Amino acid sequence: MRRLTKFSAVAAVAALALAGCGGSDSDGGTDKPSASKDVCKTAKGDGPKIGLAYDVGGRGDQSFNDSAYAGLEKAVADFDATCIEGEATDGEAESAREDRLRNFAENGATAVIGVGFAYSESVNKVAPDFPEVHFGVIDGFDPDTTPNDNVAYLGFAEEQGSFLVGVAAAEKSKSGTIGFVGGVHNDLIKKFEAGYVAGAKAAKPDIKVEVAYIQESDLKGFGDPAGGKAAATGEFDKGADVVYHAAGGSGSGVFDAAVDAGEGKFAIGVDSDQYLTATDAQKPHILTSMLKRVDTATYDFVKSVDAGKALVSYTVYDLKADGVGYSTSGGFVDDIATDIDGYKAKIISGEIKVPTKP
Repeated sequence: MRRLTKFSAVAAVAALALAGCGGSDSDGGTDKPSASKDVCKTAKGDGPKIGLAYDVGGRGDQSFNDSAYAGLEKAVADFDATCIEGEATDGEAESAREDRLRNFAENGATAVIGVGFAYSESVNKVAPDFPEVHFGVIDGFDPDTTPNDNVAYLGFAEEQGSFLVGVAAAEKSKSGTIGFVGGVHNDLIKKFEAGYVAGAKAAKPDIKVEVAYIQESDLKGFGDPAGGKAAATGEFDKGADVVYHAAGGSGSGVFDAAVDAGEGKFAIGVDSDQYLTATDAQKPHILTSMLKRVDTATYDFVKSVDAGKALVSYTVYDLKADGVGYSTSGGFVDDIATDIDGYKAKIISGEIKVPTKP
């Protein structure tokens, strides 16, 4: 398959400035990143030089970007690599993303990774000027009809992992109502919604699902904990007792809303095992997390460059490839794990086809 559905165009993305650039693998997820470390300031190897450009929220979001950093950190150790990071600030034009990628390439990066679909356009413009540099875009797409021989688009079957946590939400719900909070109302995040609703309905056909988005198109929706809390609070007020977020850094607000909603109210994390990075107050309210192995995709891309066989075109990390899944930290879903894994097996076998649109 040469091309995936193009994701919605973006109006703005957080600015990143060049800076010297934790985490470790766990069963099915990325552990808490080593925030105190700065691997790119200490790495001195002679392997690949990696340029990592973060999405909105930057490193420290305890989600999407931190998972990419965990993959970077492992790649630096395993391949004797060095690296450069982009750190997030507010308000960025498309030209700034292009400049960042060019700066990486001009400063010797052999593997450049844009974390998030917002880098698709800029990679498409920059990659042809650096044919010896290998570019990867997490959740990326090719925006035109001319394929780039040095670009890999690293995607995920988010709908499949979301289906599993939808099953968990429905089976654990006592009120018969659950919720979903998306950061931005675009095609990518709608995949999370679609899978979650499908999984919940498969487990309990009469379940009610409240849906809210923090922003329609502004990527600030991924870095707005207050907005996440307001959206989730609205759903708890409507009777939801489990709320799943696909909202990046805004998810911390969803967790806080679950805490405020009281005993028996739960949130579901995303991308990494967010129980591991939650506060003590939040942990009793985090039912599970949908694991999206951005760390694996980042690591695999660098590995392919190091081996001289760089990935190109589209690679999709699905349940069969262990690219998505669910976490069990906290033990809240241990009693229904057999049910969840049964659905997982049916998805892998093809018996269940998970929708990608609500």
